[in-house]
Amino acid sequence: MIKEKSLSYMLEIQSHLNKIDEICKRENMGDIFSYSKVKEVLMASHLGHTVPKDYSGADAYNKFNKPVEYKSTISKNINGTYNGISVQSSWEAQLEYLETEKIGKYPEHYYGRFNGTVIEEIWKVDSKDVLDILIPKLKRDYDRKTNPNSKHKDPRLSGSISKKEIYKYGTQIL
Repeated sequence: MIKEKSLSYMLEIQSHLNKIDEICKRENMGDIFSYSKVKEVLMASHLGHTVPKDYSGADAYNKFNKPVEYKSTISKNINGTYNGISVQSSWEAQLEYLETEKIGKYPEHYYGRFNGTVIEEIWKVDSKDVLDILIPKLKRDYDRKTNPNSKHKDPRLSGSISKKEIYKYGTQIL
């Protein structure tokens, strides 16, 4: 009896997922089941943004067709993690990269906290504030990871924005 009931739920889920996949293909959105794109679609839908098919570059585009960055979490507290940031040959080059290609390129950064598919809160922080928060953290990580004696397995940079920082610099959307 339990197996039949369990199979019924799984078949229902599979049916819904197949329908979602059909819609995404029809709308040329790509595979939203990869790289948390499903959360990007949920955030974009709530914010009135559009989602590109590509997995690199902007997570979405706002109503002015400007690229925006999304960060999402299922943690108890909202936060945003920026990881896998390519390391440049000097700190000056790194700063330029962060300001023009990686973080500053997106005028608006949105942070969403989820409970399943339900968005519990969304905050918007301007890229200037994101850079002001992250640059000191990324500089410390850069110095650690470019040290010749560094034993870090992943040389790429990472930094996080906390709930406190989001609440201080951000605007609550939801």
